[in-house]
Amino acid sequence: MFFNLAWRNSKRNRSENLIYFLTMVTAVATFYIVLSLGSQDVMRFLEEIESDAVNRLLTMLMPTVYLFSLLFVFFLVIFANKYQLECRSRELGLYLMFGMTKRHLFIQIMAEGLITSLLALLGGLICGGFLSEVISLATARLVGRGIIAHQSSFSVSAVLLTTLGFLMIQVVALFILCGKLFNKEIHQLLYGEMAKKQQVGKMSGNLFSLILGAVVLTLAYWVILKYFMVAGGMMIIVAVILGIVGTMLFIRGLAGLLSAAAASVKRNTTHGLYIFTLRQLHENIVHKYISIGVASILIMLTIMLIADGSTRIMSYGNQMTRGSSVYDFTVTGNEATVEKYLSGKQMQPYVADLSRMETGTMKRPASVKANSFIDWSGLREQVVLNLPPEVKDHVTQGATSYEFGTHQPAALNLLGYIDTTGASPFLIPVSSYNKLLEAAGEKAITLGSNEAVFYLNPDFSGSAQEETTSMLDQIAEDAQANGKALLSIDGQPITLVPFVPTKGLTADENVKIITALIVSDEVYSEYVNPDTVTVYHNFCIPSETVEADGLMVSIMEARDLLKPSGLYCESYLDNFGRQLFYVISGSYTTLYMGFMLLIIACALLALQFLTQMRETKARYATLSILGARREQMKRSINQQVLWYFLLPLFPACISGTVGICAMQHYLYSNMAKLQQSYPMLLVMALVVVCMLALYGVAIARTANREISKLNWKEISKLNWKPNS
Repeated sequence: MFFNLAWRNSKRNRSENLIYFLTMVTAVATFYIVLSLGSQDVMRFLEEIESDAVNRLLTMLMPTVYLFSLLFVFFLVIFANKYQLECRSRELGLYLMFGMTKRHLFIQIMAEGLITSLLALLGGLICGGFLSEVISLATARLVGRGIIAHQSSFSVSAVLLTTLGFLMIQVVALFILCGKLFNKEIHQLLYGEMAKKQQVGKMSGNLFSLILGAVVLTLAYWVILKYFMVAGGMMIIVAVILGIVGTMLFIRGLAGLLSAAAASVKRNTTHGLYIFTLRQLHENIVHKYISIGVASILIMLTIMLIADGSTRIMSYGNQMTRGSSVYDFTVTGNEATVEKYLSGKQMQPYVADLSRMETGTMKRPASVKANSFIDWSGLREQVVLNLPPEVKDHVTQGATSYEFGTHQPAALNLLGYIDTTGASPFLIPVSSYNKLLEAAGEKAITLGSNEAVFYLNPDFSGSAQEETTSMLDQIAEDAQANGKALLSIDGQPITLVPFVPTKGLTADENVKIITALIVSDEVYSEYVNPDTVTVYHNFCIPSETVEADGLMVSIMEARDLLKPSGLYCESYLDNFGRQLFYVISGSYTTLYMGFMLLIIACALLALQFLTQMRETKARYATLSILGARREQMKRSINQQVLWYFLLPLFPACISGTVGICAMQHYLYSNMAKLQQSYPMLLVMALVVVCMLALYGVAIARTANREISKLNWKEISKLNWKPNS
């Protein structure tokens, strides 16, 4: 009998309070998704490439995310259960009045909660498992570059941790809420607490709050756009504080507009319930503006986090190409040992285009009078001429400092490369670089003793490579046409040769060279510092081997053969895996946190609206007495729900857009990265809209069901009709 009662009550609660059950299912699903990260395709692949980094991620970062998730989910669960128990306070009071002890009532509530939790776990795990598969497949396709194969996965550990964490949170939440509930007197449970007289505030005060909030928000936007990176990022904190205060004031002031709108409407109360709808919204915002403001801030953070995660996946994922990469393997060590091992019988099927890459820095003059053999002044002068008018050069135009990066003009970047190259630039003999060009299928170059190529490593230049290289080539071409030498080495004029293909020097990041001079072998031998010379042996996997076994399998096999040699080696997949790890670890975390915050915001808005609906239910009975129909009231509720979600969404979208613009300017380097992420941003935006719509529909259905519970038969007896 006890079980039947608990089952019947839990079933009724789920059907009558869809928001409660939906929140539980969503919380479980998000739990599982983040905990099953280690079993997804990308992470399986990365465990082969970056095992240490992946282990640190799964053993250090993910537990932290798990703990934060527990806190978020605890907030959701306790808020949802609080609303659920408050809706049942009369029922629970009747149980106590009829003789049920608080102990038995507590056990019954726990049993009902356990049944609902198990069903929510089942639904959430099914949804989470499906979404996890979709995410795994989509990520493998978006950033896997055909290397990562999809395998269906099911994480038992994620299921166990999700079940344990969720049930623990549910028990703790119900224990706390039941303690508060049982401290009330029976008459308080039966009839509720005395409603406080609601003050909606003065019109002038609301308008002042609206204007002040708009001003503070504008100030926050100005700070974040203008001084994002000032004072070590401290101005970000100032902008955040101003944004929070401004959002709260703005939301509070919106009630003034609603009050003015209600006062200006000259419609019959029974025709659309316009005034009633606006007054309900006005009152709700005045008394719940903190909750609405918090929801708006959470939605804003959701927008920024989702934009950041999407941009990381798409833009950085698109950069993980073989664009500048030529070789599949780089091996370093004793030259004789390397050459002997790579020419061995077991390595022959995996070695093609074997080449020797030699680099070193330029030696310094023996004379104390000269600091360097190289003079950059001619090239520097031409680059300064291409600086935008608003940009000052710290050497020639009196600026105290300047910064260069991928978000800066090409001339400033090039100037930065020149200045950081310094008195001892890296040198590359043209013979080594020609081997690289040959492996890439490019035409070899010939350099005289008075010629050089200014090399910009594409692995470090990123998205600014093309623009910066184009400017450099144009300057070199103009100088060549005019017979000008832009450099000098030991007093000898050097002509820069333009339009030479720039490729990565090795398979991975072995070479930490940002810039270098490619010179003739004679110049290299004369001016290179022998103590700084490093030799790299590069090779590619033969095309027939790749076609037969695939690139990933071939590289794995070659790596396994190289391990016993004791030689240090890195492959293209190491570089690919390292980049992919940073993309995935960052994007997964931000996207997960974004959607978690969205769920909290939706649940907060939903439960706050339903609480106000329950507190003002008597007003709808009064409207019925005055002649309002049930359909009119439901239409009024639907309009209230719509505007209740749109009001926090409006400032959230504006603030989120400003935040994205700031991140775009200071973090994403250039517009191309954000443009690359537009397809995924569109998908994520649709997901957010669907989530908001789902909660909105659930709220409207729950509120309409409350209207249907009114005793319309008794009300109809009291309805009066005006004399015709």
